Amino acid sequence: MVTADLFAAELHSSLTDALLSSMNFLNEVAQRFPEAISFAAGRPHEANFDVALIHEYLDTYCRHLAESEGRTEEQVRRALFQYGRTKGIVHDLVARNLEVDEDIVVDPEAIVVTVGCQEAMILTLRALRRDERDVLLAVSPTYVGITGAARLVDMPVLPVRSGDGGVDLNDLAAAVRRARSEGLRPRAFYVVPDFSNPAGETLSIEQRRELLHIANESGLLLLEDNPYGLFRARGERLPTLKSLDRARHVVYLGSFAKTGLPGARVGYVVADQLVDGGMGGALTLFADELSKIKSMVTVNTPPVAQAVIGGKLIAHDYSLLRANEREIATYARNLRQVLDGLERRFPRPFDGEAPEVTWNTPAGGFFAVVTVPFDVTDELLALSAEKYGVIWTPMHHFYDGAGGERQLRLSCSLLEPDTLDEGLDRLAAFIKDPV
Repeated sequence: MVTADLFAAELHSSLTDALLSSMNFLNEVAQRFPEAISFAAGRPHEANFDVALIHEYLDTYCRHLAESEGRTEEQVRRALFQYGRTKGIVHDLVARNLEVDEDIVVDPEAIVVTVGCQEAMILTLRALRRDERDVLLAVSPTYVGITGAARLVDMPVLPVRSGDGGVDLNDLAAAVRRARSEGLRPRAFYVVPDFSNPAGETLSIEQRRELLHIANESGLLLLEDNPYGLFRARGERLPTLKSLDRARHVVYLGSFAKTGLPGARVGYVVADQLVDGGMGGALTLFADELSKIKSMVTVNTPPVAQAVIGGKLIAHDYSLLRANEREIATYARNLRQVLDGLERRFPRPFDGEAPEVTWNTPAGGFFAVVTVPFDVTDELLALSAEKYGVIWTPMHHFYDGAGGERQLRLSCSLLEPDTLDEGLDRLAAFIKDPV
């Protein structure tokens, strides 16, 4: 009998890429050492999870369909139980939320509701990648999800240096010129302007305007990902790139994982760019082109999950800022506790010497980056989990190549104050112990 076993060399090249294995490795470490305190996962805080709210939000959305939209009982039932429209059934509610919280005014038809933001990334990159000349630019280090999505659609990612605020804008402009001189087509630049994952950096208002200027001058799309923008710990909230955009240079990627509930797996993409069909063809919305791809990937985003998110939006007058007041306060408290805790455990030298252990000071979000005087390897992470009972994320996982070898990322979102302090004690013991 001849078996149908497969060879890795005959499968898609991304499957042997270390990048696609990195998150599995981190999950494996957490499963092997369940008693360890984890600063690794960027998950929402769980204290406010309430099963009753799922039913409440679902009922709220059903009442909205019946009372505000005049749907019959049969039509409400069909909206929840049947396949929904590919672009989503809560697109109008998402548009109202964007206007209320972000001053983004957009036609609901320019919104595609997706299965998490990860699908939004894959749809967008799949549409932009026509042939081997097309490339994506992203700051290094960057979120592994966008790099992984690019791998799956065979789209190379060109690194842009990090800088003040997280992006070296001069290097971005130079990278675009360099790519074009090599016969490549830079299609887009992926950016998280607020409290980026992994570095926690934030672009200033001046940098946001300059980035839009670069996009305009170079004909470059900006893929703005904004999962953490609501969670500012200090200072005033800054406008999104999309709200500042006057020439449709920004494709806006959104998610309700952090602001709604992660288990719903509901995200979206705002793609209001016009697509010229050429040769007398009609103009279409980029969102409509993305929906063609989605129809062959996930068909539609589960209507019940959308209904729960829609109900939460309706219940809070379409404001996620209002809906997340407790969460915003929790994340601000946890971030302050991490930064203050690092200061106490690693005080600055009095003799003027450079400190051996340093860290950045994000103004919000979930993440901070610690720099240590030794190489941070996956083997050391396993040792840290086993011997010291604390888990973190090696920063090298966020680089597509060399970088971050002496850095680790801490996520402060999930832990309670007492556990967080104990975790910092364990982390300090690990860092101070000769490696």
